[in-house]
Amino acid sequence: MKTYLVGGAVRDRILGLKVHDRDFVVTGATPEMMLERGFRQVGKDFPVFLHPETHEEYALARTEKKSGHGYGGFICDFSPDITIEEDLSRRDLTINAMAMDEDGNIVDPWGGMSDLKKHLLRHTSPAFEEDPLRVLRVARFAARFAPLGFTVATGTMELIKKMVRSGELSYLVPERVWQEFYKVLQHGMLDVFVRTLHECGALRVVFPELDALYGVPARKDWHPEVDTGIHMELCLRIISDDPDPVVKFGVFCHDFGKALTPKEQLPRHPMHGPKGVPLAERMCERLRIPNEYRDFARVVCANHSLVHRFIRRSRASSALKVFYAIDAFRHPERVPMLAKAAATDYHGRLGFENLPYQPADYMLDMFEAVRKVTPADIIRAGAKGIQIKQRLARHRMRALVLARREWFATHEIIPEKGGGWSRAQRALEPLREREPDTPLAH
Repeated sequence: MKTYLVGGAVRDRILGLKVHDRDFVVTGATPEMMLERGFRQVGKDFPVFLHPETHEEYALARTEKKSGHGYGGFICDFSPDITIEEDLSRRDLTINAMAMDEDGNIVDPWGGMSDLKKHLLRHTSPAFEEDPLRVLRVARFAARFAPLGFTVATGTMELIKKMVRSGELSYLVPERVWQEFYKVLQHGMLDVFVRTLHECGALRVVFPELDALYGVPARKDWHPEVDTGIHMELCLRIISDDPDPVVKFGVFCHDFGKALTPKEQLPRHPMHGPKGVPLAERMCERLRIPNEYRDFARVVCANHSLVHRFIRRSRASSALKVFYAIDAFRHPERVPMLAKAAATDYHGRLGFENLPYQPADYMLDMFEAVRKVTPADIIRAGAKGIQIKQRLARHRMRALVLARREWFATHEIIPEKGGGWSRAQRALEPLREREPDTPLAH
């Protein structure tokens, strides 16, 4: 009976990266032997055990034989005579097919050490194509290790394309797709993930809403990159370093509606934001994505274009309408999240990456001003029943008008390059709202 540290823990230790999770493989053992040593079995399809003290996972060495379609279409053999080399042969990439024994010796039957030095993502054997989930895993590892210079081996990319053409990806389990995608949202270059899937043809199978954006033209003066798919890649590259996966997901979905623009309206995309909401909802339902992500995708799709127009609009009421639309007074965290997504959309264009984006600052400042007016203030002033809602709206508007006037008096308004508000002076025009001249109590 021997125990080996395997997979990502070995790979990351060699790369000098922080090891977050450790997985172990045990050879020469049976389930009964593991239970006798105090391990607790948790695996159903094959024996996986939790260590009685560390609670880390220990799996019996196994081999797999294809028996059907998809992730679960395998027959597993975990007899005690299976070697560590046989167990490693079923793994996806050579850099993941290494093990370390208890003395620190590396077992590397597939050349993983060499591929680490070459910064290469290469499949272990032809058995790679038996599991369609590995297409997503390769794209995920490409996204994770792109900053280190890793690329997908030519032979592996060709094998992936073959898998896509075979239709095997149609057997992917939604929950597994989301698990892989979520890991990229946590740690990885989203643009690399998308570009890898697009290159092999898997994007149109797994994320057809995003794949449909490639080849859709946009106005050159506003989008010098023209292609909406390229714009999405630029946005995803910018947002990849953000720590919030929900914001990243919102950016992933924000322009879905542009794929629905009639040809006669191109390269403009009127109302593309709201048009994208049903597409994002259907994707979330199809992949069983958590409601938190779905709800914020709705917010970004429907409102990101409105944020761009905040400053050049003459009425403060436009900001207040957005705050109500996104339910900001009950979910105040959505305001900075939406501001960040809108800024990413603005900067995700060729030549716009480092330009100032004032609408985000404006939105945050206006919300700070308006949220200071609370229902409790109105009630203490004597309002009752329907009066509370009416006076709350009125005094929130008053707070916005005053904050907006102060904001334009203290900020230098910079005309946007290639679109948006073309006249700085427009923002300094007299405000149209009539300020309430009555005290808060009335």
